[in-house]
Amino acid sequence: MFHPAWIPEPLDPDVEQLKRFRVAAGTVAAVGVYTFVEHHFAVREMLENLLVACGVLLVIAPLTVGVMLWIWRKGGPLRALRPALLRALGLLLIFVASAVATLLLIQNQSALSSTVMLLPGLLSIWLVWFVGAGALRVTGNFFGTAAVHRALPPLLAIVTTWLMALPDLFTGDLHGLGLTLGIVFILGAPVTVTGIALYELAVLKRRFGIRLTDHPSLHHGRTPYAPRYAYGR
Repeated sequence: MFHPAWIPEPLDPDVEQLKRFRVAAGTVAAVGVYTFVEHHFAVREMLENLLVACGVLLVIAPLTVGVMLWIWRKGGPLRALRPALLRALGLLLIFVASAVATLLLIQNQSALSSTVMLLPGLLSIWLVWFVGAGALRVTGNFFGTAAVHRALPPLLAIVTTWLMALPDLFTGDLHGLGLTLGIVFILGAPVTVTGIALYELAVLKRRFGIRLTDHPSLHHGRTPYAPRYAYGR
């Protein structure tokens, strides 16, 4: 569902390994905070934070893509990008809808009687797994935006992670960790994501000649073994 065939394979496996390691470390840190610091496994709070992240994605991702389209317009026509953009938007909407459905189902379980709770409970467990697995997928491919431009996923990762972290800093929501650990916990995600994203952009530029400001048609379809070719060829 969240890694369909139209999403291109990554150009550098080492970068993908770094992303997976960062996601795994971030998940362990988040589960530790929500379990041991808050003294219970706060699934609902994690899903609520995920829902806030989805809201940020729905606003910021299109705006960021819009800025890049404005930059790319000087390098060539943009009409050929429409199918890939629509597919990426559809993937984003599916993920957001799944997260909303999971949160609503968990929130409304308390209103159900014990005799009818079994089926919704099993469905909730499956949805939590489904959304979690989807989050791991979209973290790597960022909703398939590499099909538009190879450098678009790291750019979107940088922008969205910082915008998700700043509200916690401004509101002082340190998740019960104290000032120092709270700031480290909040900034851990955007700092590590930014580092990996900048490294990925550097690899794309140095090894494959792909620059963020280049029109996507210059690099469309490029693989480690294939030369560049233009749209429609």
